[in-house]
Amino acid sequence: MLADFSQYAAVNWSIKMINRIGFLLCLAAAMGYAQAPSLEVLKKQALERVEGRQKMVQEIVDMVFSFGELGFQEFETSKYLTGILEKNGFTVKRGVSGMPTAWTAEFRQGTGKPVVGFITDLDGIPRASQKPGVAFHDPMIEGAPGHGEGHNSGNAVNVVAALVLKDLMIEHKINGTLRIFPGVAEELVGAKAFFIRDGLMKDLDIMLGCHVGRELATSYGHSSINSGLVSVQYTFKGEAAHAAGGPWKGKSALDAVELMNIAWNYKREHLRPEQRSHYVIVNGGDQPNVVPSEATVWYYFREQDFPRIKELHEFGSTMAKAASMATGTTFTQRVVGSAWPNHFNKVVAETQQKNIELVGMPKWSEADQLLAKELQREIGVAKVDPLPDKVKALEAPGAWRGGGSDDVGDISWVVPMTYMRYPANIPNLPGHSWADAISMATPIAHKGSLAGAKVQAATALDFLLKPELLEQAWKYFREVQTKDQKYVPLIAPTDQPAIELNRDKMDRYREQMRKLYYDPGKYSTYLEQLGITYPTVRKKEETK
Repeated sequence: MLADFSQYAAVNWSIKMINRIGFLLCLAAAMGYAQAPSLEVLKKQALERVEGRQKMVQEIVDMVFSFGELGFQEFETSKYLTGILEKNGFTVKRGVSGMPTAWTAEFRQGTGKPVVGFITDLDGIPRASQKPGVAFHDPMIEGAPGHGEGHNSGNAVNVVAALVLKDLMIEHKINGTLRIFPGVAEELVGAKAFFIRDGLMKDLDIMLGCHVGRELATSYGHSSINSGLVSVQYTFKGEAAHAAGGPWKGKSALDAVELMNIAWNYKREHLRPEQRSHYVIVNGGDQPNVVPSEATVWYYFREQDFPRIKELHEFGSTMAKAASMATGTTFTQRVVGSAWPNHFNKVVAETQQKNIELVGMPKWSEADQLLAKELQREIGVAKVDPLPDKVKALEAPGAWRGGGSDDVGDISWVVPMTYMRYPANIPNLPGHSWADAISMATPIAHKGSLAGAKVQAATALDFLLKPELLEQAWKYFREVQTKDQKYVPLIAPTDQPAIELNRDKMDRYREQMRKLYYDPGKYSTYLEQLGITYPTVRKKEETK
């Protein structure tokens, strides 16, 4: 009997608890506190909502392409993007770190933690003006700048992802902060180290960067084709004189520049094959009949790691000193920008890779593939490749051989970060050229940027809702990445951003370019506004 009573009591208690739980759930629902959807459901909603904003993606891609602005002169681009973000509830701070075109945009919900950052670049390439969708060189304005890297597309990726996330965070009371940064003057590696120095990223929990590419992919650790660098201008000052009537009365600053360059080119024999260094003379004097009293040479010193970059810089400064002594001139040096070598977080990359596989590659049309193949034939590549249709596996660190630089490298050493590549460009192009601009206001860029926005949104949700992932990311950051190497800025506390750079180039072309800005109120796409048939390729008889 006692056992029967105990069984009865247990059953009765269970019934009461079920009823109570049912009542509480009903009460919670009535009061607006229903349980939030699962992460998987939220990701599905995010992907659907990004897809629903494909028109916005297209408009942002095309609009920023039409601005075509160079580094530190991205005024129209910044005004346009911050306007969208402010209109959609983000708090914008302009002119950060002493840069007129720099800003941050932030949305905060609940506790404000974790803080998820997004960054991509703004600027274009000199002399890269090009009609989009045309598979041969056809500038919109001869000599003008343009998006010959494809930075215009990344802004659509991050802005649309952030807007979708903001709506979901409000609807489901998800705590956190979204903070968007612009990659001002990335081609000059001129901004991000200053952002860090000025504390704009000190409270970030994670950073999700993105960059235009030919594939949908991410990686972790050191990139095999990435170098760090320091960008330095050496300015020599001498004494002017009549170059024919009394040259012995002058001291040529240009002679000092040329002697430094000769010394550096002899030094290359004794440097590692992996180093990359190059220069341009940005001021060689005024006119031949005047001994140049001032001249400036601009060097990029690229290497694998901080000690080697610093060593190259020291070699250069020693040669500048020797050249000034040989010519009786004086010199000053100015660090214009810097970039640590990239090191992306393994935990963040593994998380992002799952979302890349979830999203998958865009579906390319016959027109997309035709443009890609005909452009490759036009520039004479050894092997013509189609636009890829499969995502890449997660990329692990490989043998370092050096290559280009990006100042996101600095960020990767102060906060766990990845740098997703999304497929908006065409394989086998030279980079930094008119050819790389051709796809960047076409369906290729529109589709690729849409896929990138989906991955950014889904990955951000992982870190907003799974605190254990953040803990693991920071563990990798502390115990693996920065165990033996800590971040040391390559810029000094007294260095200032070189905001005057490219001003003359934009002043020369801006009014002509303004006439070609995209008008989405009148035209569905920029191709339509320009009257371009997509794709436009050479007729067969023209290629014979």
